[in-house]
Amino acid sequence: MTTAHHAPGATRPGGRTARTRQAVLAAVLQELDDGGFAELTMEKVAQRSGIHVATLYRRWRCVEGLVCELLTDLSADVPLPDTGTLPEDLRVLARSISAFYGEARMSRLIEAVVSAAARDPQAAMVLRSFFDERLVLAGQMVRRAVERGELPPETDPEEVLSALGAPFYYRILISRRPVDAALAESAATAVWAAARAGAYARRADAPSYGPSPGDA
Repeated sequence: MTTAHHAPGATRPGGRTARTRQAVLAAVLQELDDGGFAELTMEKVAQRSGIHVATLYRRWRCVEGLVCELLTDLSADVPLPDTGTLPEDLRVLARSISAFYGEARMSRLIEAVVSAAARDPQAAMVLRSFFDERLVLAGQMVRRAVERGELPPETDPEEVLSALGAPFYYRILISRRPVDAALAESAATAVWAAARAGAYARRADAPSYGPSPGDA
């Protein structure tokens, strides 16, 4: 799911800055593979990437900032489907999420980001922004379904997508078991049935995740 959100206090310029960024993020991923979040340090990332540690501190401030940007960068490869029907959109998205987190390194990454958010307020802000923006973007699927008459008009798009993602994060972070294709299918089927039944109707006191893309 692509998003306009980038690193803490950073953009995605081209040229040398972009090459620096990619070298650093590749080094972070390799360090997480080797030693996990507990062993991750700015100095190790600097040594592996060949980027001066002062540059890392200036741009990312801490390892929490690095892992949050890495998650943002990698998850941009998860496509937002538009198949013409919501049940199929949900299945395609669930399969993409399953494939993304089916890699052990990606499961370790989300664990690292959640751990970072518990320790660092800046990381917590980035993590919340990360999920809020993806809920808004993926909500386009639900808004299209409402326009097609597949769902009740009062359906809350963010609640639908939150329900779709919840089983994956429960599996990774709580029960600590791998995600698989069966989980993707069951999550998509359950959310589609619940949405059709009006389970995700918008409430007057429902939290807002920000404006929809394209809103004035």
